[in-house]
Amino acid sequence: MSDRPIIYGIDLGTTYSCIAVINDIGRAEVLGNSEGDLTTPSVVYFEEDGNIVVGKVAKNSSKLYPDRTVSLIKREMGNPDYGFSIDGKDYRPEEISSFILRKVVADASALRGGEPITDVVITCPAYFGIAQRKATEAAGELAGLTVHRVVNEPTAAAFFYGATSVENQVVLVYDLGGGTFDITLIEVKEGGVRVVCTDGDYRLGGQNWDEALLNYLAEQFIEMNPGKGDPRDEVEVLQTLSIETEEIKRGLTAKEKDRANISFNGAKARIEVAREKFDELTADLLERTMELTASVIEEGRKAGIENIDRILLVGGSSFMPQVAARLSEAFTIPFDMFEPNLAVAKGAAMVGAKILAGEMIIDQLPEGVLEPDGSLNDVDDEALDEATRKAAEENNPLRLAPKDLKNLATIEFHDVCSKSFGVVQTNRDMTESVVFLIHNNSQVPQQVTQTFGTLKANQRSVHVRIMEQLGQVESPELEHNRLITDGELTGLPSGLPAGAPIQITFRLEADGQLDVSAVEPTSGAELHLQTKLEGVMTADEIEESKGILLSMQVS
Repeated sequence: MSDRPIIYGIDLGTTYSCIAVINDIGRAEVLGNSEGDLTTPSVVYFEEDGNIVVGKVAKNSSKLYPDRTVSLIKREMGNPDYGFSIDGKDYRPEEISSFILRKVVADASALRGGEPITDVVITCPAYFGIAQRKATEAAGELAGLTVHRVVNEPTAAAFFYGATSVENQVVLVYDLGGGTFDITLIEVKEGGVRVVCTDGDYRLGGQNWDEALLNYLAEQFIEMNPGKGDPRDEVEVLQTLSIETEEIKRGLTAKEKDRANISFNGAKARIEVAREKFDELTADLLERTMELTASVIEEGRKAGIENIDRILLVGGSSFMPQVAARLSEAFTIPFDMFEPNLAVAKGAAMVGAKILAGEMIIDQLPEGVLEPDGSLNDVDDEALDEATRKAAEENNPLRLAPKDLKNLATIEFHDVCSKSFGVVQTNRDMTESVVFLIHNNSQVPQQVTQTFGTLKANQRSVHVRIMEQLGQVESPELEHNRLITDGELTGLPSGLPAGAPIQITFRLEADGQLDVSAVEPTSGAELHLQTKLEGVMTADEIEESKGILLSMQVS
């Protein structure tokens, strides 16, 4: 009998986070926090008494107590050079992110009458690399959660859209969040969602718009009050100005003009901001999103996608009127505001429900009916229907009817990798370059084998270095890529000629896990590598840190 917990979906955002679940009528529902809001600011404040505060209070303290507050930590995920030190302890990005996860989970649990929340799907930007994805997964583990999958944000939003849509269509997901931007082309068909291609910039988001507006207001104050100094230099004033800046940005969504009132050093300034001026100040940021959009559309054409039926606007920053105006100027494609703040979390909840539904049905299948790594869609209809009936009747935490349970479990869900992966090759002139085996926007899971040759005669070992693309495009130059793992293939037989074959196999899983093997075919000598990433906590480090972090009070 199945006894599996519900899998919740968490949008772990750069500026705001939220959590969702499939409710009693089979729909995705976002669960609010203890303050009554559906989203929680992704800000962590370390109080002097040791308590850790997450959310609105922390955000309001961020400029007053900058040395005790962490914002935008998502942008540092997987960064080996980042560390935050407070009260004699150093925190890594995934540790700080774990506090955000604990806050949204605790509040959701309270809203659900104290129901334990242990299992989750967490989202991340589509353009995150392996290190960033592993750090995201580690954050969940540090929060005491079982992370079933890390899913791309636009893919989650499109999965939510596609699973509730009755139309077959090609959808462009324009996802402008508080700190990241993703653009993803997706095919929605009956019974499945397929990602065609994706691109993005994980350091581009609404926060950049805020900074541009704040700097403009500060410069206007300086111009209007010569000799009174820069209001950005006083932390209390900067805190007030930051809050007012965000309010003005939101205000300009609904009206053509808004104003800021700045008091500093005995001087005051009343600064009017027109929407047109705000658009002018941030035009370069918007154009960056359009460049990436054009790139994805072109990649789609190469993949055979000539027509796009609809654009989905996702992410809280897509509320800004300039976004819709610019897209209307560039394209004749209709677009929808698709629950911008909530669609990603709802999609993650649906992915979690799909995973759970599949596991529940598999539990009821006779042994041997499902092949290892096989799909429920390959199972005989009669056996699948019977297993679904049992799953729905015996223990059904999703409370779905058999038909709905089956439909959810069998929705096909195909994603792509956002980075290219290759191996370092030594060329005849002794220079080194990266040869890519798996290319960005390739379907996952994927396995590729390529044969290389030894460099010299009688070579007894081979150093294998695996690289991940760093920039927006593939480059064979080593400095344009990141080393993610390496190892030594030893035990090669003596007497091998120069150029003796060495077979390298890459297998990239849907969750972003890359496994690498190298084989010398005559002797069978093998090397197996898994990504051991600089800047990402190991399993032992996670286990050691988890005990300490979970003992800390988070509110």
